[in-house]
Amino acid sequence: MKDKSQNTSFALGKQNYYLLAIGFVIIIIGFLLMMGGGSDDPQVFNADELFSFRRITLAPLVILAGFIFEIYAIMKKPKEEE
Repeated sequence: MKDKSQNTSFALGKQNYYLLAIGFVIIIIGFLLMMGGGSDDPQVFNADELFSFRRITLAPLVILAGFIFEIYAIMKKPKEEE
């Protein structure tokens, strides 16, 4: 019977998982930027706060950058360790 050496390495390297964690934090920051703006009085509508630059433009761009960073982290070829 042949002795088969099994390759038990992960599909991604340690650096890939580290980059994935960084991308996840970037996405969370984007969602935190989009959060908030509730009013104590339901009869009051503050359009300036609700439709601010931070919520309408900055937060979606940060989230998109996080997803692009995640794709890079997955596609990056891990270094081969011997």
